[in-house]
Amino acid sequence: VGRKILEPFVPFGTELDLWENQCYVSLVGFLFLKSKLNGIPIPFHAVFEEVNVRFYVVRHEDDISKRGVVFIREFVPKPAVTLVPNKIFREHYESLPMKHIWLEQNHQQHIAYSWKKKDWNTFTITSNMISNPLVPGSKEEFFTEHYWGYTQIGHQKTLEYFVNHHPWETYDTLSYQIDVDFEACYGKPFAFLAKHKPDSVFLAEGSGMSLEKSKKI
Repeated sequence: VGRKILEPFVPFGTELDLWENQCYVSLVGFLFLKSKLNGIPIPFHAVFEEVNVRFYVVRHEDDISKRGVVFIREFVPKPAVTLVPNKIFREHYESLPMKHIWLEQNHQQHIAYSWKKKDWNTFTITSNMISNPLVPGSKEEFFTEHYWGYTQIGHQKTLEYFVNHHPWETYDTLSYQIDVDFEACYGKPFAFLAKHKPDSVFLAEGSGMSLEKSKKI
């Protein structure tokens, strides 16, 4: 992705994080299981999908480099799920009709996420069943090992928070398909993604995660 596309979205105090001198935008789907708020399960909100578009930044603080993500927009199916991240973390959650497929057969995994924004949007992936540990320096490590989140909340003010989770393993991709109206979902600056062939497509095995250590910078 060209830097000029992402620079207007880079929060104060951070800069674009590059892999092999290139910056990237990712379309990511999650299935949240056993979700809790402050350690307490919320009735009818334990399991839900999320689809987001993100890019990658880094913040240099003293001798530490904090590698993080910036979300352009996050879609979830339950209105109550949008309240906490939008209010506390100033994120860009939106509630939409959503569904998913998670099927294992013939030694393969078939996973799809769909959401309705004007029309239905869908992306699917088929992978094998054998997970691979992250390879140091790989593109998969770059995409999954960003543990900080950054949100612009003022002209010279950014909210920083820490996303705690174990390293994720990945699966080799056998096939994929993307049918998404990126302009309708994420705005005109990202319309080009509809004609852009992905540089990387993979399935990752998730883990428990929590949001913590938020502060303003």
